[in-house]
Amino acid sequence: MSTTRTEAAAPTATDRTPGILLEVWSDVVCPWCYLGKRRLEHAIAAFERPALVEVRYRSYELDPRTPVGEGVPVYDYLGRRYGGGPEAGRAMSARVARAAGEEGLRMDFDRAVWTNTFDAHRMVHMGLAQGGPALQGAVKERLFAAHFEEGKVLDDISTLQRLGAEAGLDEHVLAAVLASDDYADDVRADEAAARELGITTVPFVVANRSVALSGAQPVEVFAQLLHQAWRETGS
Repeated sequence: MSTTRTEAAAPTATDRTPGILLEVWSDVVCPWCYLGKRRLEHAIAAFERPALVEVRYRSYELDPRTPVGEGVPVYDYLGRRYGGGPEAGRAMSARVARAAGEEGLRMDFDRAVWTNTFDAHRMVHMGLAQGGPALQGAVKERLFAAHFEEGKVLDDISTLQRLGAEAGLDEHVLAAVLASDDYADDVRADEAAARELGITTVPFVVANRSVALSGAQPVEVFAQLLHQAWRETGS
C-alpha cells in the first residue's frame, strides 16, 4: 500500500476520541468518491474494531466555478473539460459505472447532471453538527444516490430541502440553513485544509492526521490503511 504522511496539525482531543479518525475529502458529484465511500465502508465493516473507527466527511469542490443553476449533462461537462466531446465523457463514465457495479452501486450517467455543489456541502456539514458522523454519513449517501441514481439537480434548494429531510435532517432547521450562509465557513475551511495538505484529487482519506491515501482504492488497500493507523495509535 502506498500511503502519504501528512504535516497538518494533529486533531483536537475531541477529534481523537475514536481509535481511528478518518477524514474523507470528497465531492458529491464525483463518481470515484461514491465508489470509494462504499469500498471504505466494506473495509471498516471487516475491520476487527469497527466501532473504534469514525468517519468524517470534508468538503472538496471538483469545479467551484460551476455556476449555480446552470447544470449540464455529465457527458457534456466531462467532454468539454477533458476533451473529446460527449462521447469521450460517455466512455469515461462507463468505466467507473462498471467498477461501481462490482460494489453493488448503480450509476445512471444518462440522467446525471453536473452542478455546483457548495450548498450540498453546507448540508453535509449541517448533518455533522446536528447528528454527528452517523447523520453526516446518511446525508452524504443520500446526495450521492440522488445524483448518480436519480438524476437530481444538487444546486436546487427545494431538491436539497427534500433530500436532507429524507436523510434525517430537521426540515425546519434545514430550510433556515439553506436560506442563509450557515456552514459556508466550514466548507471553505475544509477546502483550505485540502490546499494545505496538497490534495488535488479525491477521494482523499486521512487517518488520524498521520497517514493518507488517495483514490477509490480496493477494499484490501483501505483495510491496510486501517491496520496501519491502528498500529500507530499504540493500542
